[in-house]
Amino acid sequence: MNFLDGALFPENQDKLVITAAPYGPEWLPSDFPEDIAVTMDAQVQKAVDCYNAGATVLHVHVREADGKGSKRLSKFNELLARLRIAVPDMVLQVGGSISFAPETEGAKAKWLSDDTRHMLAELTPKPDQVTVTVNTAQMNILEQMEPADYAGTSLAEPAAYEAFREMIVPAGPTWAEEHVKRLSAAGIQSAFQFYNINSFETVERMIRRGIYKGPLVMNWVAIGGGMDAPNIYNLANFLRATPDGAMLTLESSMRNVLPINTMAIAMGLHVRCGIEDNLWTQDHKSKMGTVKQIEQLVRISRELGREVATGKEARKICKIDTFYNSTEETLAKNGFAPNRKSVHSFQQAAE
Repeated sequence: MNFLDGALFPENQDKLVITAAPYGPEWLPSDFPEDIAVTMDAQVQKAVDCYNAGATVLHVHVREADGKGSKRLSKFNELLARLRIAVPDMVLQVGGSISFAPETEGAKAKWLSDDTRHMLAELTPKPDQVTVTVNTAQMNILEQMEPADYAGTSLAEPAAYEAFREMIVPAGPTWAEEHVKRLSAAGIQSAFQFYNINSFETVERMIRRGIYKGPLVMNWVAIGGGMDAPNIYNLANFLRATPDGAMLTLESSMRNVLPINTMAIAMGLHVRCGIEDNLWTQDHKSKMGTVKQIEQLVRISRELGREVATGKEARKICKIDTFYNSTEETLAKNGFAPNRKSVHSFQQAAE
């Protein structure tokens, strides 16, 4: 992105879009019973509370009645239908990292076939966005945490610790290309999760070859363990590659969340918070729920003179329901340089 003179002045920035991630599927209700919603009514109310606090994008996961994260398509459909009524202006973003388990007993309940994972494009009612990881990556969410971050929680139990420490997100080229095509065909926006500059460059090539024809809406995910570390050098390198037409949200983990989000607010970027990312106040003396985290970011943004987007404004900033007719239009709208003539053969082959 180009930070010209005045780029840090709020009048030259988009209003702030806050993504709330309140469902925290890696936690059990006993880890934070005061904040983790279990019943369907409570999960819907959590979305309403986040929206009223200032969040306009909702990162959606859903729980079963026993409090465990659900892998059932039917549960997502149920929650999405209720959210459309409860928070009609909120951008509904389904977390695409989930693997769906079949509803019959005795069937395999691990990562399923690519076709099953593509079922995210068949959610009804359809979400506005599905998060998309590109390039298979290690996702060791524990590598950068301090022991105090998960002490006394279910993540401290040996089996859970090893499972999350060894977690890998499969997102090879065949799956990723087919996935964004199916999401686009369904009218669902791909919200790209970029773990480093390499995954960003892969999506740029997908755009240049005509595979993806939509707005570049993305998160820079700085949580270590196979992803970028949350430091200014990695962020600056990523920003230098980001075109001015893109919409970028910064995402980090635990007590890195607030400093990273503060930088995002100051630079005109967008933010994500919630118990899926962080449980703690900055002094680590107490846990902090998602709504309190949202309210904190709203206060900081107002101190910097930057207004917080309404739901309708956030939908416009995210370019929800927008798709493009050609590779050339996609490049131009996202702020990329046009293809060289020698690239046209790749583009034509893809189209």
